[in-house]
Amino acid sequence: MAKKAASSKVVGLMRVLIAAGEASPSPPLGPALGQRGINIGQFCKEFNERTKDFKKGVPIRTKITIHTDRSYMFTTGNPPTSYFLKQAAGIEKGAHRTGHEVVGRVSLRHIYEIAKVKKDDPGFANYPLDSVCKCIIGSARSMGIEVIK
Repeated sequence: MAKKAASSKVVGLMRVLIAAGEASPSPPLGPALGQRGINIGQFCKEFNERTKDFKKGVPIRTKITIHTDRSYMFTTGNPPTSYFLKQAAGIEKGAHRTGHEVVGRVSLRHIYEIAKVKKDDPGFANYPLDSVCKCIIGSARSMGIEVIK
């Protein structure tokens, strides 16, 4: 992370999905960071170093806090639920007409494994595991993925 001065104020917050180990100065990331005065090369190097343990290409939720002195801090999270569901179902994208077509199937075991990973996300911090499973089942249905027992 870039150095943060004690007196610098936060001027921006960006939430983006960046492929693990594949951050580059090319669009759309490069221009978005460049507009805010961030050293794009340095950010890409730091992000790729931090995500080197992830499977290459996995989308990572990234929150970038930008300060007045052009310094920044970023935090990385888990991949989105939709990524895990698509991987478990073996599909590339969800249904065009949800409720009318089924594009894949996942078992309750898949849902449970995804829920164990997603339980660590800030959005699910105070939820019991069964509630996280119900949320993931709802996401699966909205993508046209059938949940089987």
